[in-house]
Amino acid sequence: MTATPHLIATELILGGQKSGKSRRAELLARDWLAQSSDHRAVLIATGQAWDDEMRERIARHQRDRAERVPGLQTVEEPHDVAAAVVLHSTPQTLVVVDCLTLWLTHWTMPMGCEDMDLKQKQALSLDWKAQEAMFLIAIRKSPGPVVLVGNEIGLGVIPMGREVRAFVDALGTLNQQVAQACPRVTLMAAGLPLTLKEPR
Repeated sequence: MTATPHLIATELILGGQKSGKSRRAELLARDWLAQSSDHRAVLIATGQAWDDEMRERIARHQRDRAERVPGLQTVEEPHDVAAAVVLHSTPQTLVVVDCLTLWLTHWTMPMGCEDMDLKQKQALSLDWKAQEAMFLIAIRKSPGPVVLVGNEIGLGVIPMGREVRAFVDALGTLNQQVAQACPRVTLMAAGLPLTLKEPR
């Protein structure tokens, strides 16, 4: 991977699975910590261990992060990410959110959602819209840099199921709104960064 930029701005990092997006976020956190002894870096992890494979995956990621970026503190927050960004953001702190896709999944397709009636699903949708709006405000007003990791899943075949199509649409909309709020946007492919937007 090419060297990360010296000037660390709030950045959205998009890509497919195993594209190198989380690794780029870690490199940005490592560079931030190396710039000053006063700097801190906090990872807001949105993943939840709902089965054995996911538990092992999360544990592996934690071990790898601890080895690659020892100073990166991890906070688990699958739902109220807006509040977590506000809580941890300071001028000396870089906040990493990994990842937006799992965060959206917890809100729009939570465990047991197939048993919800229409009214419950509509209420959940309204709750998500409020959370999304608060999150966009939080990253715009953050006093320090925020690095956001998310999946780009809209490049494949259109899904057959209505709920899955709605999720793909919701994620595409979230990615667009976050991209508008970020000075820098990077697309990762095969471990290589492609700059889509740079700070002016």
